Amino acid sequence: MRLLVLGGTEFVGRAVVEAAVGRGWEVTVFHRGRHAPPPGVRALHGDRTSPDGLSALAEGAWDAVVDTWSGAPSAVRDAARLLRDRVGRYVYVSSCSVYTWAPPAGYDEQAPTVGGASADAGPGDYARDKRGAELAVLDAFGADRAVLVRAGLILGPYENIGRLPWWLNRVARGGPVLAPGPHGLPLQYVDVRDLADWTLGAVEQRLGGPYNLVSPPGHTTMGALLEACVRTTGGPAELRWTDPETLLAAGVEPWSQLPVWTPPGSELHDAVQSADVSRALATGLRCRPAEDTVADTWAWLRGIGGTAPQRPDRPPVGLDPETEAKILAAAGGHGGGVPGTTP
Repeated sequence: MRLLVLGGTEFVGRAVVEAAVGRGWEVTVFHRGRHAPPPGVRALHGDRTSPDGLSALAEGAWDAVVDTWSGAPSAVRDAARLLRDRVGRYVYVSSCSVYTWAPPAGYDEQAPTVGGASADAGPGDYARDKRGAELAVLDAFGADRAVLVRAGLILGPYENIGRLPWWLNRVARGGPVLAPGPHGLPLQYVDVRDLADWTLGAVEQRLGGPYNLVSPPGHTTMGALLEACVRTTGGPAELRWTDPETLLAAGVEPWSQLPVWTPPGSELHDAVQSADVSRALATGLRCRPAEDTVADTWAWLRGIGGTAPQRPDRPPVGLDPETEAKILAAAGGHGGGVPGTTP
């Protein structure tokens, strides 16, 4: 199988490349040259945002292309139009953010998508950028040859957003750790390597159309995830479980200041923790245990010196130590009375 990956040097793209090389596929990576691609690939250089930036792709044919672009939809439009007669299938890694806010709990791929998106648009907000790129792929390849991977929360090695790396480093520092409750809060995410495996399987199965690509709801819980961080890092951390009301009253921002956490019953929780993924499961999605995702991310993080790369177009995540200490002190050391665990 001949695969072209647009990007392929960071997080999702890198995981796709490594999985394809592992399957013995012939892989070409088109990137700007800022990061080294994985070994075993052919590298082409270019900047798709520049005039003639796609010239390195003027020749060549592939069975499929995987594109993870998150900027202006017009960049995806140009690539799709250039490749439509020389590539069998276009896989675009999109996002569940394309659904009209706020999607109801249990939404599937037929839920309404955001309005105002265009394949010809320049950079805008994230949701419309992703939806505009979907439209660009559909226009060039049609629904049968376009795979729209609507990913939810993605975790795992190479993460350049900082969510799981922040928790791992915070737990590794030890001491009382502000743990957002409830302990049994169900989480829905996908390990980047499971996303990559499903994506390649979609190419092999000649799939088309949109797929919500994330684990089943409740694949793990907030408690299980943070306890896995404690066991994996081996640090002297004490998880102080704190109820959502206490955290929100203190001004804590879910998702950003306490990564991954979304208050139960909120629109945010329904949007990112309750997507219907039956279509992906029926076509081969398999999700590894949270313990494996945590352990492998920690091993990768230690291997690069403990500091995860940070995408320049995303703000840093995490709660500063001073705010954490104040909330813990105000809770009187018991986190608002929510039952929890300590290592």
